[in-house]
Amino acid sequence: MADKQNLNAGFTGTPAEQPEGLTKAAISAADGVKREAYAVVSGARAHPQTASALVLGAGILAFGLGYLLGRSSTDNMTRRYWR
Repeated sequence: MADKQNLNAGFTGTPAEQPEGLTKAAISAADGVKREAYAVVSGARAHPQTASALVLGAGILAFGLGYLLGRSSTDNMTRRYWR
């Protein structure tokens, strides 16, 4: 087996310089997204029926909107064939 003292490959500390500018904004945004995702998951865990009803409702709404947009795009076309 490998000696545990020789496994010091990789950086595990904190950087000497703190991030600034775009890097700091990206890290902050990523942390915010993680917090919001955790809030959604914990809410769905607490209320599974409500979560599944919301997902089903959003799916039905998206399907209906796609169907209507698809139908309206074919209605505008002139049907010159078979005339």
